[in-house]
Amino acid sequence: MDERYDENGNFKKRFVDNKTGIEYVLKGDYYIPNIVAPSNIKNFRLGKYGRLRFNYLKVNKKAEYMILQMENKLQKHLMDVDITATKRVNAIVKALAKKENVTEELKANNQLVWVRKDEQY
Repeated sequence: MDERYDENGNFKKRFVDNKTGIEYVLKGDYYIPNIVAPSNIKNFRLGKYGRLRFNYLKVNKKAEYMILQMENKLQKHLMDVDITATKRVNAIVKALAKKENVTEELKANNQLVWVRKDEQY
């Protein structure tokens, strides 16, 4: 017998599909997948680079966007892109600041030069 039915032949309120492992919940006459985002993604706020990647996928890579969304991997992908891009930008800015000799000493001695150099990056 189908896993959606109990021993009396009535629809179960919840069941887990054996093929996919997804839990379904009965809402009215339909079973709705009970998909919940992992806890590490729930509290993550998407930054600049994650939003840029989202817009790029949505406009230019519609197939990849739909695949990621259907496989419930879009949020994780955007989170990974945002974290990686932010780390790279911070590393580049630190390297450029070191190369241009932008230090706290420069900030203390000549704030206008420090602001000009710091704002370039």
